[in-house]
Amino acid sequence: MKTISVIVPCYNEEESTPLFFDAFLKETAGMNAEFEFIFVDDGSSDKTLEQFRLLRERDSRIHYISFSRNFGKESAMFAGMEAAKGDYIAIMDVDLQDPPSLLPAMLQCIEQEGFDCVATRRVTRKGEPKIRSFFARMFYRIINRISKTEIVDGARDFRLMTRQMVDSILRLREVSRFSKGIFSWVGYQTKWLEYENVERVAGETKWSFWSLLLYSIDGIIAFSTAPLAIASVIGVLFCLIAFLLIIFFFVKTLIWGDPVAGFPATICIVLFLGGIQLFCIGILGQYMSKTFLETKNRPIYITKEQR
Repeated sequence: MKTISVIVPCYNEEESTPLFFDAFLKETAGMNAEFEFIFVDDGSSDKTLEQFRLLRERDSRIHYISFSRNFGKESAMFAGMEAAKGDYIAIMDVDLQDPPSLLPAMLQCIEQEGFDCVATRRVTRKGEPKIRSFFARMFYRIINRISKTEIVDGARDFRLMTRQMVDSILRLREVSRFSKGIFSWVGYQTKWLEYENVERVAGETKWSFWSLLLYSIDGIIAFSTAPLAIASVIGVLFCLIAFLLIIFFFVKTLIWGDPVAGFPATICIVLFLGGIQLFCIGILGQYMSKTFLETKNRPIYITKEQR
């Protein structure tokens, strides 16, 4: 009988944690597999860690890792994968938006169909603000056009992977992590299971629009150099436009003797070109900042308590 390590990253999820564990045991009772649970406390400020301790007293299969501060979900997933000892590794959200009832089918796909990974994607975004759904779809369209690494629209972190695939992921020790891209970049045969969006069982989402926007920028920078090419193209384009305008005004003045428009036009042009320059410098700065952070070689996370 194979062992499945279930990694559950948590941040301020004291209400959801016991509900998740009870629901998981109920919906996977008939599975032909052993389980170990690795709960990761990502620097929570509530009683999430105390819930972990209570669950461990209740079930010896439960292990937990508590960070010294909030390092982010990406670091929590990485820490869980490092600690996992199972033959297969599952990553799940504690809010039950990742249905445990899908695990039997996921295990079957790996053991009987020969897949290395079974991942999930939402086919609906029911209950999500429309503006957030719009920008999410736009992100997937953009990144799949400019990146060689395919990011499936609606992809969740909820997946079941073989030990070989997880070992490959652990070799990628970059600090600025975008796991949806990393899962795809390492390759391996992946089967996608579709399901409709499920509401949180308790609590509120920790992902604001701004944090998701920054996360999407990290993903684009991590898996595409197209923004650098765009900045170069913009520079060449505006040099060409400027050269043509110089010729135009020169000829216009020689033939018709018309004076070149003065102060207002000059201010508009200066501000516009200045904005374009700052935009391109900002793109370069994003790539340089990521390089700067990676060269520091800081740890992906720091553990304060582990059981």
